[in-house]
Amino acid sequence: MKEGSEPTVPRPASERAAGLIGLFCPDPAGFGVVTAVSAVSVPAPDRQLLDHRGHMTVTMERLHGCAVELRVIAERHDADAGHDRYAREILLVRPDGVVVQYGIVRIDLSSMDSATAAAIRERSAPLGRILLGAGLLCDVQRVELLRVEPANHLRDLVGDVSPLHGRVAEIAIAGRTVIELLEIAVPPPAPDARSGTRR
Repeated sequence: MKEGSEPTVPRPASERAAGLIGLFCPDPAGFGVVTAVSAVSVPAPDRQLLDHRGHMTVTMERLHGCAVELRVIAERHDADAGHDRYAREILLVRPDGVVVQYGIVRIDLSSMDSATAAAIRERSAPLGRILLGAGLLCDVQRVELLRVEPANHLRDLVGDVSPLHGRVAEIAIAGRTVIELLEIAVPPPAPDARSGTRR
């Protein structure tokens, strides 16, 4: 740190989440109420799904026993001096159409090789699968857990399920923070005991 400079104060988890949510939902009340929580207050299985430093793509595919597909809801691209920032709002979906995760990601594409950046822009695969396939040395860090009471914006995408749990995290590549993440787990529909179908 340079002499006379102020130390960087880490932002609270709820503030980190709000910064990402605001990219696609300018009205915070329309998204829902997001609160930082400790790991011990998150029930199973959400705690096991979220409280780790691995890629959520891998975690979701292990839980559901199948590959998950990427569905991009919205995206934005902001470029300024020395940075090429790309953000998108996404769902991860099982092959049967069941939504298992909502997310927002913001990436500094200028910090990646051109092939990986192009693969991300193609929107054909979840981010975690692309990063692992590229063999990048990624460090998932600053993982903090959240409780989410959805409002209309989120309910319209994942259904009327409350509360939800999620996390904010960052991914560093070669020691530099390149990716910011908001990831919210969506429980699968419960089986209907009377009919044997899912509701």
